[in-house]
Amino acid sequence: MPPINFQSSVSDDIVGWFDVIGPLLFYTVVFGLVFAGTGLFIGAFIPFITGDSLVFAAGLVAAANADVINIYVMVIGVGIAAWLGDQVGYALGRHYGRPYLDKRQGNWIKTAITKSEIYYVRYGWWSIVVARFVPWGRVIIPALAGISKMNYYKFFSANLTGALLWGCGLTLAGYFTYSIPWVRSTVYVIAAVVILLSVIAGVRTWRANREV
Repeated sequence: MPPINFQSSVSDDIVGWFDVIGPLLFYTVVFGLVFAGTGLFIGAFIPFITGDSLVFAAGLVAAANADVINIYVMVIGVGIAAWLGDQVGYALGRHYGRPYLDKRQGNWIKTAITKSEIYYVRYGWWSIVVARFVPWGRVIIPALAGISKMNYYKFFSANLTGALLWGCGLTLAGYFTYSIPWVRSTVYVIAAVVILLSVIAGVRTWRANREV
């Protein structure tokens, strides 16, 4: 495999996995980690190995090993794994997290749930999409959406949008960065925009809480 110069040491390590485990296991590991990052909350403990660096590096590996790694399979697989992970996180929050809290409601829990429900009605859709690009946000926000009983169809569409932009988008960015240097700069611009949107979402959360 040709050497890949990429600034992130985490991504470099992930790229190195391919030489050790081969193409089939690489598919399995990437899809499994993307799913487990949110579906099993593993991303709360190892956010970078289950997040942006992983899917970006998967694209790099697909570009460098096009004869054995199919970029279409990788992109679709990462997108599906990302979507399923958030779906599971939402389901766990709604069917297990909410009943657990309802049985143990103190005044502060009732207040927190009420504020959370109002927030997800107002800004839930956008929060799900933006959280995809925030290491711990992508783990916590889907479960909180379930606990807050966010409308399922709104969550479904937001989750699908986030999975396409984050999972499919970053994988393709890694793929094209391998052969088109300027794509890397574009990724940095996109990241800056995402960070700005995250700040805006945080301000909206603060304002929403103050209004309750």
